[in-house]
Amino acid sequence: MKLVIHGKNIEITDAIREYVNQKIEKAVSHFQNLTMEVDVHLSVARNPRINPKQAAEVTIYANGTVIRAEESSENLYASIDLVADKIARQLRKYKEKRHDQKTQAQPTPTVVAAEQPVATDIIGNRTPELPSEVVRTKYFAMPPMSVQEALEQLQLIDHDFYMFRNAETGEINVIYERKHHGGYGLILPRNGNGHTSSKNGKMASSAAVPEKSKSGLA
Repeated sequence: MKLVIHGKNIEITDAIREYVNQKIEKAVSHFQNLTMEVDVHLSVARNPRINPKQAAEVTIYANGTVIRAEESSENLYASIDLVADKIARQLRKYKEKRHDQKTQAQPTPTVVAAEQPVATDIIGNRTPELPSEVVRTKYFAMPPMSVQEALEQLQLIDHDFYMFRNAETGEINVIYERKHHGGYGLILPRNGNGHTSSKNGKMASSAAVPEKSKSGLA
């Protein structure tokens, strides 16, 4: 297993490195056959308005799947403990899902593409403003996958959204959690006529993924 440790606004001392190795190796010890590379990012916020300040993020690359967890607290070692426990739970969930997929056929999810009006003004009186600088850049492989597979990835990476290449259309889509309304949403690219096209000929300006059922999608 390859373990890489990065630090932002913090020096990675031998003591910190040893502690990370000890905790992460213990967390993934039962999943060595799945784990290919582990990326650990430790950071300390300099902004006094950010609380808690000490964060630990773990990203695991497991046979083409990305599994991610992040935790923060007022103590870096406590953050490492918390994220190690969380990534172990994520790995266990991933392993169980792989086992279930091997032992029983999964139903094909249905994605409902619903016509909705396109908002002409989404910022109101606010002035559009981009961040003054790019503070972090990440690169990920983007193999084609189904919406069901993208949903499973979203549930493993501890994020609100997941970008993927749709195996059916070859286009870049984004699946996201609808926190205030429940279920999941799917963002599709628009073509020149203002609509989104799909292989089955249906057109939609936006798409909604139904709420999650026991099999993933309703």
